[in-house]
Amino acid sequence: MRHENQPVYMIGVAAQLCSVHPQTLRQYERLGLVIPSRAGAKNRLYSESDIMRVRRIQRLTQELGVNLAGVEIILRLLDDMEEMRTDMEQQLSDYAAEAERRIAAMFSGSNMPIRKDESLLPVPNVVIRKRSDI
Repeated sequence: MRHENQPVYMIGVAAQLCSVHPQTLRQYERLGLVIPSRAGAKNRLYSESDIMRVRRIQRLTQELGVNLAGVEIILRLLDDMEEMRTDMEQQLSDYAAEAERRIAAMFSGSNMPIRKDESLLPVPNVVIRKRSDI
């Protein structure tokens, strides 16, 4: 199964998938809005996540009337939010693991019966919303 960040599409195919001219993709790259991988010195390879990012840029510019400077700011903010979401999920997971370890250590010397088949610290299954549909 192919990963969404695996670069597979040449610029012509990527342009067709996004319904844009290849020169538009080159402009987005010059502006730093999309950073495709390189195969050799010249060939750009776009991943599925690059394609989704270009479609997001197209939606922002064409449907919502945002200029490219605004798109850059919006994309940076969305990327920052995604990074914070990932970091928060990791911190929550680390916190629960550490609390579980401490509770187990507290009860390790006691005569209290403890179930081994379930967690000592019931943590709700928190689902943090993924990226917006912008």
